[in-house]
Amino acid sequence: MIAYKFEEDIINSMSNSPATSKPPVTLRLVVPASQCGSLIGKGGSKIKEIRESTGAQVQVAGDMLPNSTERAVTISGTPDAIIQCVKQICVVMLESPPKGATIPYRPKPASTPVIFAGGQVRADPLAASTANLSLLLQPPPLPAYTIQGQYAIPHPDQLTKLHQLAMQQTPFPPLGQTNPAFPGLDASPPASTHELTIPNDLIGCIIGRQGTKINEIRQMSGAQIKIANATEGSSERQITITGTPANISLAQYLINARLTSEVTGMGAL
Repeated sequence: MIAYKFEEDIINSMSNSPATSKPPVTLRLVVPASQCGSLIGKGGSKIKEIRESTGAQVQVAGDMLPNSTERAVTISGTPDAIIQCVKQICVVMLESPPKGATIPYRPKPASTPVIFAGGQVRADPLAASTANLSLLLQPPPLPAYTIQGQYAIPHPDQLTKLHQLAMQQTPFPPLGQTNPAFPGLDASPPASTHELTIPNDLIGCIIGRQGTKINEIRQMSGAQIKIANATEGSSERQITITGTPANISLAQYLINARLTSEVTGMGAL
């Protein structure tokens, strides 16, 4: 219905336009990044098969959407081609469920209202970190963590709250960015440092190819992460995480999730 509605809008807009060729209908899906590999297939085989069998154009974004572990998948073509294409994408997603917790993409509104425990709503950015911190510290109705092997894995909604809090409290704003509402005011908690050691044979799964995984962890957690060089005779590497408690907690969780997936044989995450 959506695809046909979009086509109808295109036709209506063309009646007042000199353009003669009808542009395709375009939809964007938001897909967990951990499922994009199955969607693309080995050497691009699956996405090529979907394109050829449906006639739709399909593009999977290379980068994750801001502050999430999801990617945009753009589909364009005729409404019938889009319908068949979405069906095939859904089949792939059912056959290859997402691995690990997914942090959903949430487009940022201009001003985020803060809902306190008592139900009062405030759009005060300074109160945001305090409100979310109190939400995190309240005993959750469901367990906040599941024990898998030796690692504690937060539930996805708890992870999302932790991620949002980490983003609000990050002491390292992107270069050149300041808070326009409160110039010169730093409302972030002071940064602290946490150190952990990782076996040499597992450090690769934390760093990723050309540093992709460690950069994702830095981006998602808002923490600064430094990995010490290997020292002769040592079988371990030291990782130093700097940031607010929320930044550090999220970075630790993401590092543990990478280790868990590697140890349990899901290292292709």
